[in-house]
Amino acid sequence: MKSDIPARTFEFARRVVLLCRVLDGSPGVPRTVASQLLRSGTSIGANVEEAQASQSEADFISKYSIACKEARETHYWLRLIAATEILPEHRLSDLKSECSELIAILTTIIKKLRGPSA
Repeated sequence: MKSDIPARTFEFARRVVLLCRVLDGSPGVPRTVASQLLRSGTSIGANVEEAQASQSEADFISKYSIACKEARETHYWLRLIAATEILPEHRLSDLKSECSELIAILTTIIKKLRGPSA
């Protein structure tokens, strides 16, 4: 279900892992970039999952804020992979689009929880 953010971020992480397995098969730069992408791309869902057991609203916002930062970093690595032609753009477009949507969703959730004074 598209509105289930924990499930959606888990699925995104699964896709990142599969992409990193491809990148890791090449020596040098692709392998190094894969390591960075793997860390940030799987951290999004891990922080969203942690937020489900948060002890306060502030804790929840903190975890979602970290997830949003990680999503932005992931988007950066995906753009870099395409821009340097490690992989062709068309192989990354769906993942980049999903990452952008996750950033937008997480940002909206954070802003709503912080209220009008934020």
